[in-house]
Amino acid sequence: MDSTLPLPEAADDRALRLPAHGTTVTAEDLRVRFVLAADLDDTIEVDASEVESVGQAVLQLLVAARNEAMANGQRFRIANPSQAFVNRVTSCRMAAAIGLETGDVL
Repeated sequence: MDSTLPLPEAADDRALRLPAHGTTVTAEDLRVRFVLAADLDDTIEVDASEVESVGQAVLQLLVAARNEAMANGQRFRIANPSQAFVNRVTSCRMAAAIGLETGDVL
C-alpha cells in the first residue's frame, strides 16, 4: 500500500483535503490525488478548512482540476474554506476560476 496518499478517515468522507500550507512541494501530491478523485467520484470535493496559506502552484492546480472536472461533466466543490483560503483566493481574483462561493456574487 502506498503510504504517501492518505486514505479517507471514513468511507463517506471522500473530500480531498488541502494541506495547511499549500506549496509547490505539496502540489505534485495534490495533482495525483485530483487524478484519483476524478476517476472515482461524480463530485470532486475539496476540503479547504485547514488552509493557513496557499501558494500559486496549488491555486493553479485548483483551476486546472475544476476545468477538467467541468469538461468531464463532474461537479467540483470547495467545502468549508478557511478564512485564510478565502482571503488568498479573493485577493488573487480567482474565486470564480475555482468555483469558490464567497457570497459576493449573486
